[in-house]
Amino acid sequence: MSRLLVEGGTVVTSSGAAAADILVEGERIAALLTPGTVPVDPGTTRIDARGKLVVPGGIDVHTHMEMPFGGTHSADTFSTGSRAAAHGGTTTIVDFAIQPRGGSARQGLETWMARAEGSCAIDFGFHLILSDVTEEVLKEVYGLVQDGVTSYKLFMAYPGVFYSDDGQILRAMQTAAEAGAMVMMHAENGIAIDVLVEQALAAGRGEAKMHGETRPSVLEGEATHRAIVLAGVAGCPLYIVHLSAMEALAEVSAARDEGRLVFAETCPQYLFLDESLMAGPGQEGAKYVCSPPIRAGAHREALWRGLRTDDLSVVATDHCPFCMKDQKELGRDDFSKIPNGLPGVEHRMDLLYQGVVGNRISLARWVELTSTAPSRLFGLHPAKGSLLPGADADIVLYDPSRQHTLSAADHHMAVDYSAYEGMEVTGGVDTVISRGQVVIERGVFTGREGHGRFVRREPFSCTGTPGQPMGGGEMADRSTEGAR
Repeated sequence: MSRLLVEGGTVVTSSGAAAADILVEGERIAALLTPGTVPVDPGTTRIDARGKLVVPGGIDVHTHMEMPFGGTHSADTFSTGSRAAAHGGTTTIVDFAIQPRGGSARQGLETWMARAEGSCAIDFGFHLILSDVTEEVLKEVYGLVQDGVTSYKLFMAYPGVFYSDDGQILRAMQTAAEAGAMVMMHAENGIAIDVLVEQALAAGRGEAKMHGETRPSVLEGEATHRAIVLAGVAGCPLYIVHLSAMEALAEVSAARDEGRLVFAETCPQYLFLDESLMAGPGQEGAKYVCSPPIRAGAHREALWRGLRTDDLSVVATDHCPFCMKDQKELGRDDFSKIPNGLPGVEHRMDLLYQGVVGNRISLARWVELTSTAPSRLFGLHPAKGSLLPGADADIVLYDPSRQHTLSAADHHMAVDYSAYEGMEVTGGVDTVISRGQVVIERGVFTGREGHGRFVRREPFSCTGTPGQPMGGGEMADRSTEGAR
């Protein structure tokens, strides 16, 4: 059995930071030990973490690899996208399998599983998008939960494609509550948005910036309120995806203050980008078209407050990259035809770390938002998102002093532009270990396609949600039998 010792670093978890060494045996963490207490052993590979932060591998619970949209597909395959994720310190992704309209939920899962197996360089799981809610499909949910697919995404947007009406949503929520699953909601009022889009195009307003103007923040707030009400009626845990607007955040905050099982994520694009980018010259604005749209600065400040107060529980990416050439260009003069989505899976850890640099969040909160909270919410903890003995050895060495510039010239995502082009960041990934295997070493990919495994997730449990006691904390000095 292979042995690794990550030594000399500052171990950071969601409960704090301390100097510690981590002993890895095979694919799992064997012990957290007092620095310098493991004797020299020629059979142990020693990894020097001096000057580095040692954190649990990142978990991105919102990616869209090879996703069909608007007559094209997102540019990253599971192979390219997972390698890019690894470069950014993410060791597990949870992607979205899509039920085909008129088909079964399991058919959608099998299609996406075939794409990911043998391709992913890191571990992966799946949520399931229910695009056609019928009694037959809802009956499938119980078996799928037993197979480790424990979250289901519904859409209040995109009529005729993914949209579900309130009755379908309520039935799906009731089923999820019974089966032990969580419902994830794209909360925008798609019926009203379609009216605004039709009116804008009829007035000859086809430029990219109209994407944002036809998806006003109040319609995200209204839909979020409605989703929370329906979840309360059904007794179902609810997770709002890609929350972008202060009105939606206010609804989530009020629900959480009442003790409801309501959670929400935001994404880096809503924390760092501004709606004015969609008004760029020519087709430049198309680069920044995503749904919900990027908002004005007041919304960004509200989201940062939400991260500090735990009204927002997770930062994921909604990674759904489309190249400018032959993809984003499809919407020239008609913003409704621009494929919706941005690249970001490689930059999530670095971008959110800027919140630590700027004293917006703490180091422990950075780890909580990018790893521990998603692992708990989505049934992966403690195997993922922790540095506990017995957990998978998913470990990132992060260099807090590294200075670099984000650019399409050197990112690893299969897309021809960067949404953060020219942004200078402090901090960067140095080494990434996935289940005991070094997959990124000093910024170079050393892993292999197919290393990643499908992870079965546990049913939703409120005892696994963020903020629960960890029984002694992750920084305790523990060892397993045979560790020295």
